[in-house]
Amino acid sequence: MDTTAMNARTERPAPEGTRLGEMWDILPEESAYGENGELTIGGVGVTELAERFGTPLYVFDEAGLRRQARRFMDGLRERWPASQVMFASKSLPAVGMYRLAQEEGLSVDIAGGGELRLALAAGVDPERLHFHGNAKTDDELRMALDAGIGTIIVDNEDELDRLERLLERPQKLLLRIIPGVEAETHASQATGGKNSKFGLPVDQAARAIERMRAHPLMDFEGVHLHIGSQILNTRQFAEAVENISSVGTFSTYDVGGGLGVKYTYDEQPPSVEEYLDAIVAAAKAHLPADAKIMIEPGRSMVARAGVTVYRVVSVKRTGQVFVAVDGGLADMMDIALTDQRYEALLANRIGEPWTESVQLVGRQCESGDLFIDGAPMPDAKVGDLVVLAATGAYAYTLANNYNGALKPAIVFTRDGEARLVARRETYDDLLALHEPANRGDAA
Repeated sequence: MDTTAMNARTERPAPEGTRLGEMWDILPEESAYGENGELTIGGVGVTELAERFGTPLYVFDEAGLRRQARRFMDGLRERWPASQVMFASKSLPAVGMYRLAQEEGLSVDIAGGGELRLALAAGVDPERLHFHGNAKTDDELRMALDAGIGTIIVDNEDELDRLERLLERPQKLLLRIIPGVEAETHASQATGGKNSKFGLPVDQAARAIERMRAHPLMDFEGVHLHIGSQILNTRQFAEAVENISSVGTFSTYDVGGGLGVKYTYDEQPPSVEEYLDAIVAAAKAHLPADAKIMIEPGRSMVARAGVTVYRVVSVKRTGQVFVAVDGGLADMMDIALTDQRYEALLANRIGEPWTESVQLVGRQCESGDLFIDGAPMPDAKVGDLVVLAATGAYAYTLANNYNGALKPAIVFTRDGEARLVARRETYDDLLALHEPANRGDAA
């Protein structure tokens, strides 16, 4: 890790009455305690970011993103030279991130026509794209084939029917297998159990593999698995590798992603190194020595590098202290969907004692629009800036227009500079989709 941000932390001990010392393991790597008592990310203060780009705002530590990508790539290559790391782009489907992945040498997995278009717009080499999904349409498959996509991960036999109609030249394929691992995670994020909607069970997989091998244009290379997301037990990754070995011997094994990250003070996720050690140890024990191993980090690639900046709009003391900000379910849906917990801090006054325990709430018209139940912070005031940490994964992905909210901008910061990666949605953008109604063309 670069020492600049670390020095900015260690040279100024965490003030008494705060949990700032614990937050450094959750905040972006290039975050620091600024001289004026505010949080900086990539050398840029949150006040400047909010004034220049508005709030809510997704801010990413670009150096941290690139560093994390190299941890996965270099670490896997050192342990298993015949390897490939793909960025699971559903976690952050932004052109700026696709371009960063291309620049760092990552391959990219996509799961729909929109993600395909974004990746191509970013200049990602189509050969480095892998197309996932359990319900790919004819139109999406045509788009992928026309683009010269590298690999399609087949989910089911109906998809093989489509490919038989559409293929005009050889196409590399993997088959998604259900590994039979009940992941220790939220039910909505578990994908590898026997009742998963993704992939085929082993008995049906054998028939699909035989079918692909018999087709002159289907270049079947191997199998794919995925057990879920936000997984903190590395033994489950190893179990999945062992289970998939029973399907057969192939040239390629894509063992998915799913490594969890530290969202709260209490969580202790495995390191990238511990995750890779578990995967590779299982591969050495159960897979062919000359096989290619692929992994697909998404959340663990981008979550820590990103934060969301909000401005305090209201503070109410009505039995409980309610600190309401200018965002909510529209830009942070993951809390309601998966019950994910987060930590926050009053980012423009991080050096002051955190004297209150507040209900940090959003502005959408739902009682469930609750960021944190019992967030410690100083006496908040209207206009203060709140940072929700480790929101780099899925926040932008799930952004929506609840109550007519506008999707926030994305900014990358690095070496004291901030650059806009995706602009904020405007009301004109919102209304453009409804133009037919204004023209009287709805019928």
